[in-house]
Amino acid sequence: MRIGLAINYAGGFKDVAAEVADLERAGLDIVFVPEAYSFDAVSALGYLAAVTERVQLASGILQLYTRTPTLTAMTAAGLDYVSDGRFTLGLGASGPQVIEGFHGVPYDAPIARTREVIEICRQVWRRENLHHQGTYYTIPLPADRGTGLGKPLKLINHPVRERIPILVAALGPKNVELAAEIAEGWQPIFYLPEKAREVWGQALAAGQAKRDPALGRLDVYAGPVLAIGENVEPLRELVKPHLALYIGGMGAQGKNFYHALATKYGYGPQADRIQELYLAGDKQGAATVVPDELVRNVNLIGTPTFVKERLAAFREAGVTTLNVVPLAGTPAERVKLIERLRELL
Repeated sequence: MRIGLAINYAGGFKDVAAEVADLERAGLDIVFVPEAYSFDAVSALGYLAAVTERVQLASGILQLYTRTPTLTAMTAAGLDYVSDGRFTLGLGASGPQVIEGFHGVPYDAPIARTREVIEICRQVWRRENLHHQGTYYTIPLPADRGTGLGKPLKLINHPVRERIPILVAALGPKNVELAAEIAEGWQPIFYLPEKAREVWGQALAAGQAKRDPALGRLDVYAGPVLAIGENVEPLRELVKPHLALYIGGMGAQGKNFYHALATKYGYGPQADRIQELYLAGDKQGAATVVPDELVRNVNLIGTPTFVKERLAAFREAGVTTLNVVPLAGTPAERVKLIERLRELL
């Protein structure tokens, strides 16, 4: 398995870049730059490309609704160029809270839009005269919808690669099926190895049955929190507020993807209570309801023996990249954690 890490998107670029360079030397394989409602991810990715040499770079994630498909393709091609072919385009729908609440764009048809965006990106990277007639994107605009002057264009530059790897962040069965069909990688959240087949196995199989063999094996990215040591188990409590935020606060009742996932994992009553408390404003109370077992099994927090056992479980479930979140107070400690994880792998 490869080792990945998501940088802190709330920080500045220079300190993060220096740390990533150290992590690269420690054996980090890929670094993800999230994009929520902070600085854009592209600026940070370009900065990182200039100060690293080997580590792969990924957007984690660029949101479907915030850029046109062609701008997404142009951006990915540019990042692949400045990184000498080290970029992976992470795409995802995000959620209505960010898309509608911050960007003011309707959150609609994420599955169909994902397919069209990927089709357009690959056409741009192949430097074809761009022509796409879809449900949500029509390029170029027909005369009756524009000036009548639009004609198909192709990318001026020659991309480093005509197929830049794409990973799709997805949870729901239709989204997961689509990722397994058309993307190089799939990124779930709160990945529980022992439940993965039960929750996603059917969707993955359906997608892979339609998959182009040229795409190769589907890369599966899991994102456990990481802490290795003899007395680190109490750190699991630090993870609960984050889980409570997603399960309880990322969506209204009946419209929360993460609540639905926790329910599929077998924690339906706890998920309901977490959501009830969180939406009532009791965030601390919601965190106390997060099951210890869930925290234990979706993360890598424990003794070296425990972590090694869990690594085997992730590997057995098909995970190919661990996009870890190190629990460490300093950059030097995070570097040590990555080195220790590399040893256990």
